[in-house]
Amino acid sequence: MESNSGIVFYRSDVGMSIKASPENVVNTQMATVIGNKEYYISTIEHLLSAVYSYGIDNMRIVVDGAEVPVMDGSSASFCMLLDEAGKRVLDENKNFLIIKREVEVTDGQKFAKVMPSLKPTYDFTIDFAHPVIARQEYKFEHSKKSFLEEISRARTFGFLKDVQYLRSRGLALGGSLENAVVLDDHKILNPEGLRFKDEFVRHKILDAIGDLSLLGATVIGDYKSFAGSHNLNHKLTKEILKDPKNYEIKTLSKESFEELEKVLA
Repeated sequence: MESNSGIVFYRSDVGMSIKASPENVVNTQMATVIGNKEYYISTIEHLLSAVYSYGIDNMRIVVDGAEVPVMDGSSASFCMLLDEAGKRVLDENKNFLIIKREVEVTDGQKFAKVMPSLKPTYDFTIDFAHPVIARQEYKFEHSKKSFLEEISRARTFGFLKDVQYLRSRGLALGGSLENAVVLDDHKILNPEGLRFKDEFVRHKILDAIGDLSLLGATVIGDYKSFAGSHNLNHKLTKEILKDPKNYEIKTLSKESFEELEKVLA
Protein backbone atom coordinates (compact mmCIF):
# COMPACT_ATOMS: atom_id res chain seq x y z
CA MET A 1 0.00 0.00 0.00
CA GLU A 2 1.39 3.42 -0.95
CA SER A 3 1.91 6.23 1.54
CA ASN A 4 -1.04 8.57 2.19
CA SER A 5 -3.54 6.16 0.63
CA GLY A 6 -5.55 5.79 3.84
CA ILE A 7 -7.64 2.75 4.74
CA VAL A 8 -9.33 1.43 1.60
CA PHE A 9 -11.80 -1.47 1.42
CA TYR A 10 -12.03 -3.44 -1.81
CA ARG A 11 -15.07 -5.59 -2.64
CA SER A 12 -13.59 -8.31 -4.83
CA ASP A 13 -17.03 -9.66 -5.79
CA VAL A 14 -17.97 -6.42 -7.56
CA GLY A 15 -14.54 -4.88 -8.18
CA MET A 16 -15.14 -1.68 -6.19
CA SER A 17 -12.88 0.27 -3.81
CA ILE A 18 -14.36 2.30 -0.94
CA LYS A 19 -12.21 4.57 1.20
CA ALA A 20 -12.92 4.58 4.93
CA SER A 21 -13.96 8.21 5.36
CA PRO A 22 -16.96 10.12 6.78
CA GLU A 23 -18.26 11.15 3.35
CA ASN A 24 -18.59 7.50 2.34
CA VAL A 25 -20.78 6.49 5.29
CA VAL A 26 -24.25 5.52 4.04
CA ASN A 27 -25.85 3.89 7.10
CA THR A 28 -25.31 3.88 10.88
CA GLN A 29 -28.45 2.14 12.13
CA MET A 30 -27.00 -1.19 13.32
CA ALA A 31 -23.34 -0.75 12.32
CA THR A 32 -21.13 1.65 10.37
CA VAL A 33 -21.64 1.08 6.65
CA ILE A 34 -19.66 2.67 3.81
CA GLY A 35 -20.34 2.64 0.07
CA ASN A 36 -23.16 3.89 -2.11
CA LYS A 37 -26.79 3.05 -2.86
CA GLU A 38 -25.83 0.06 -4.98
CA TYR A 39 -22.82 -1.46 -3.22
CA TYR A 40 -21.67 -1.16 0.38
CA ILE A 41 -19.58 -2.79 3.12
CA SER A 42 -21.11 -3.13 6.57
CA THR A 43 -19.76 -3.60 10.10
CA ILE A 44 -16.36 -2.06 9.48
CA GLU A 45 -15.95 -0.63 13.00
CA HIS A 46 -14.55 -3.70 14.83
CA LEU A 47 -11.79 -4.20 12.26
CA LEU A 48 -11.01 -0.49 12.05
CA SER A 49 -10.79 -0.25 15.84
CA ALA A 50 -7.95 -2.79 15.76
CA VAL A 51 -6.26 -1.24 12.71
CA TYR A 52 -6.33 2.23 14.32
CA SER A 53 -5.05 0.98 17.67
CA TYR A 54 -2.10 -0.68 15.92
CA GLY A 55 -1.16 2.70 14.45
CA ILE A 56 -1.88 1.62 10.89
CA ASP A 57 -3.11 4.36 8.56
CA ASN A 58 -2.44 2.90 5.10
CA MET A 59 -4.09 -0.43 4.31
CA ARG A 60 -6.05 -2.23 1.60
CA ILE A 61 -8.71 -4.55 3.01
CA VAL A 62 -10.21 -7.08 0.59
CA VAL A 63 -13.66 -8.55 1.30
CA ASP A 64 -15.74 -10.74 -1.00
CA GLY A 65 -19.18 -9.57 0.11
CA ALA A 66 -21.22 -6.82 1.71
CA GLU A 67 -20.03 -7.28 5.31
CA VAL A 68 -16.77 -7.62 7.20
CA PRO A 69 -16.81 -10.99 9.00
CA VAL A 70 -18.11 -10.45 12.54
CA MET A 71 -15.69 -13.04 14.01
CA ASP A 72 -16.53 -13.31 17.74
CA GLY A 73 -18.15 -9.86 17.90
CA SER A 74 -15.01 -8.11 19.15
CA SER A 75 -11.68 -6.93 17.72
CA ALA A 76 -9.59 -9.75 19.23
CA SER A 77 -9.42 -11.91 16.09
CA PHE A 78 -8.40 -8.94 13.95
CA CYS A 79 -5.63 -8.12 16.43
CA MET A 80 -4.27 -11.65 16.12
CA LEU A 81 -4.32 -11.38 12.32
CA LEU A 82 -2.49 -8.04 12.45
CA ASP A 83 0.14 -9.55 14.77
CA GLU A 84 0.63 -12.39 12.32
CA ALA A 85 0.86 -10.13 9.27
CA GLY A 86 3.10 -7.48 10.80
CA LYS A 87 3.39 -3.93 9.50
CA ARG A 88 5.83 -1.84 7.52
CA VAL A 89 6.84 1.74 8.26
CA LEU A 90 6.60 3.85 5.09
CA ASP A 91 8.90 6.70 4.12
CA GLU A 92 6.31 9.48 4.36
CA ASN A 93 5.60 11.36 7.60
CA LYS A 94 2.71 10.21 9.77
CA ASN A 95 -0.32 12.50 10.17
CA PHE A 96 -1.95 13.37 13.48
CA LEU A 97 -5.24 15.21 13.88
CA ILE A 98 -4.95 17.52 16.88
CA ILE A 99 -8.30 18.55 18.42
CA LYS A 100 -8.09 22.33 19.00
CA ARG A 101 -11.48 23.03 20.61
CA GLU A 102 -14.48 21.18 22.01
CA VAL A 103 -16.89 19.79 19.42
CA GLU A 104 -20.16 18.15 20.49
CA VAL A 105 -23.20 16.57 18.85
CA THR A 106 -26.38 15.69 20.72
CA ASP A 107 -29.60 13.73 20.41
CA GLY A 108 -31.82 14.62 23.35
CA GLN A 109 -29.82 13.64 26.44
CA LYS A 110 -27.40 11.54 24.38
CA PHE A 111 -24.15 13.15 23.30
CA ALA A 112 -20.71 12.54 21.87
CA LYS A 113 -17.92 15.08 21.96
CA VAL A 114 -14.17 15.60 21.63
CA MET A 115 -11.97 17.98 23.62
CA PRO A 116 -8.34 19.10 23.40
CA SER A 117 -5.91 16.83 25.27
CA LEU A 118 -2.35 15.57 24.88
CA LYS A 119 -3.19 12.08 26.21
CA PRO A 120 -6.13 10.68 24.21
CA THR A 121 -8.80 9.12 26.43
CA TYR A 122 -12.21 7.58 25.80
CA ASP A 123 -14.82 8.17 28.51
CA PHE A 124 -18.15 6.43 27.88
CA THR A 125 -21.32 6.05 29.94
CA ILE A 126 -24.33 3.87 29.11
CA ASP A 127 -27.62 3.49 30.96
CA PHE A 128 -29.95 0.64 29.99
CA ALA A 129 -33.22 -0.33 31.66
CA HIS A 130 -31.96 -3.89 32.00
CA PRO A 131 -30.92 -5.58 35.28
CA VAL A 132 -27.65 -6.94 33.88
CA ILE A 133 -26.47 -3.77 32.12
CA ALA A 134 -27.95 -0.84 34.07
CA ARG A 135 -25.54 2.13 34.24
CA GLN A 136 -21.90 1.55 33.34
CA GLU A 137 -19.02 3.98 32.86
CA TYR A 138 -15.51 3.31 31.66
CA LYS A 139 -12.61 5.67 31.05
CA PHE A 140 -9.59 4.45 29.17
CA GLU A 141 -6.33 6.09 28.08
CA HIS A 142 -5.61 4.90 24.56
CA SER A 143 -2.50 2.97 23.61
CA LYS A 144 -2.00 -0.29 21.75
CA LYS A 145 -1.22 -2.12 25.00
CA SER A 146 -4.25 -0.80 26.87
CA PHE A 147 -6.49 -1.50 23.87
CA LEU A 148 -5.36 -5.13 23.76
CA GLU A 149 -5.81 -5.60 27.50
CA GLU A 150 -8.94 -3.57 28.21
CA ILE A 151 -11.00 -3.12 25.05
CA SER A 152 -10.23 -5.48 22.17
CA ARG A 153 -12.00 -8.56 23.63
CA ALA A 154 -15.27 -6.76 24.48
CA ARG A 155 -18.06 -8.20 22.32
CA THR A 156 -21.02 -6.57 20.68
CA PHE A 157 -24.34 -7.19 22.42
CA GLY A 158 -28.01 -7.32 21.59
CA PHE A 159 -31.40 -8.34 22.89
CA LEU A 160 -33.12 -11.58 21.95
CA LYS A 161 -36.35 -9.80 20.98
CA ASP A 162 -34.43 -7.58 18.55
CA VAL A 163 -32.61 -10.56 17.01
CA GLN A 164 -35.93 -12.37 16.55
CA TYR A 165 -37.42 -9.31 14.84
CA LEU A 166 -34.42 -8.92 12.52
CA ARG A 167 -34.53 -12.58 11.54
CA SER A 168 -38.23 -12.28 10.74
CA ARG A 169 -37.15 -9.69 8.15
CA GLY A 170 -34.34 -11.87 6.80
CA LEU A 171 -31.60 -9.96 8.64
CA ALA A 172 -28.96 -10.99 11.22
CA LEU A 173 -29.19 -14.57 9.97
CA GLY A 174 -25.61 -15.23 11.01
CA GLY A 175 -26.03 -13.84 14.52
CA SER A 176 -25.53 -16.29 17.37
CA LEU A 177 -24.14 -16.70 20.87
CA GLU A 178 -20.78 -17.30 19.18
CA ASN A 179 -20.45 -13.71 17.95
CA ALA A 180 -22.39 -11.54 20.39
CA VAL A 181 -23.56 -11.22 23.97
CA VAL A 182 -27.31 -11.88 23.80
CA LEU A 183 -29.74 -10.95 26.57
CA ASP A 184 -33.40 -11.73 27.19
CA ASP A 185 -35.46 -9.52 29.51
CA HIS A 186 -33.66 -10.71 32.64
CA LYS A 187 -30.30 -12.39 31.97
CA ILE A 188 -27.41 -13.14 29.64
CA LEU A 189 -28.02 -16.18 27.43
CA ASN A 190 -24.35 -16.94 26.70
CA PRO A 191 -23.36 -19.94 28.83
CA GLU A 192 -19.79 -18.64 29.30
CA GLY A 193 -21.01 -15.31 30.70
CA LEU A 194 -19.14 -12.03 30.30
CA ARG A 195 -15.45 -11.43 29.60
CA PHE A 196 -15.56 -8.28 31.77
CA LYS A 197 -18.21 -7.27 34.28
CA ASP A 198 -18.63 -4.05 32.27
CA GLU A 199 -18.13 -5.62 28.83
CA PHE A 200 -21.07 -3.64 27.42
CA VAL A 201 -19.60 -0.17 27.91
CA ARG A 202 -16.14 -1.38 26.89
CA HIS A 203 -17.57 -2.51 23.56
CA LYS A 204 -19.08 0.95 23.09
CA ILE A 205 -15.56 2.36 23.38
CA LEU A 206 -14.35 -0.23 20.86
CA ASP A 207 -17.02 0.97 18.44
CA ALA A 208 -16.16 4.63 19.03
CA ILE A 209 -12.47 4.06 18.26
CA GLY A 210 -13.41 2.39 14.98
CA ASP A 211 -15.93 5.06 14.05
CA LEU A 212 -13.58 7.97 14.77
CA SER A 213 -10.78 6.30 12.80
CA LEU A 214 -12.64 7.43 9.67
CA LEU A 215 -11.13 10.87 10.35
CA GLY A 216 -8.09 9.44 8.57
CA ALA A 217 -5.37 10.23 11.11
CA THR A 218 -4.40 9.44 14.69
CA VAL A 219 -6.60 11.68 16.86
CA ILE A 220 -4.97 13.59 19.69
CA GLY A 221 -7.83 14.61 21.96
CA ASP A 222 -10.34 13.27 24.47
CA TYR A 223 -13.61 11.59 23.52
CA LYS A 224 -16.57 11.54 25.88
CA SER A 225 -20.08 10.16 25.34
CA PHE A 226 -23.30 9.37 27.09
CA ALA A 227 -25.46 6.74 25.36
CA GLY A 228 -23.56 7.31 22.14
CA SER A 229 -24.10 5.39 18.91
CA HIS A 230 -22.65 4.85 15.45
CA ASN A 231 -24.92 7.63 14.26
CA LEU A 232 -23.69 10.15 16.84
CA ASN A 233 -20.08 9.16 16.18
CA HIS A 234 -20.59 9.71 12.46
CA LYS A 235 -22.18 13.11 13.07
CA LEU A 236 -19.25 13.98 15.33
CA THR A 237 -16.64 13.20 12.66
CA LYS A 238 -18.51 15.39 10.16
CA GLU A 239 -18.85 18.20 12.73
CA ILE A 240 -15.12 18.09 13.50
CA LEU A 241 -14.17 18.34 9.83
CA LYS A 242 -16.77 21.03 9.10
CA ASP A 243 -14.63 23.82 10.57
CA PRO A 244 -10.82 23.91 10.16
CA LYS A 245 -10.63 25.77 13.49
CA ASN A 246 -11.69 22.57 15.25
CA TYR A 247 -8.49 20.71 14.45
CA GLU A 248 -4.96 20.89 13.11
CA ILE A 249 -3.09 18.29 11.05
CA LYS A 250 0.52 17.77 12.17
CA THR A 251 3.09 15.33 10.87
CA LEU A 252 5.91 13.39 12.50
CA SER A 253 8.97 12.06 10.75
CA LYS A 254 9.62 8.32 10.69
CA GLU A 255 12.26 8.70 13.43
CA SER A 256 10.05 10.85 15.67
CA PHE A 257 7.11 8.47 15.27
CA GLU A 258 9.26 5.49 16.19
CA GLU A 259 10.14 7.29 19.44
CA LEU A 260 6.45 8.07 20.04
CA GLU A 261 5.52 4.42 19.42
CA LYS A 262 7.72 3.40 22.34
CA VAL A 263 5.45 5.50 24.57
CA LEU A 264 2.13 4.50 22.98
CA ALA A 265 2.90 0.79 22.47
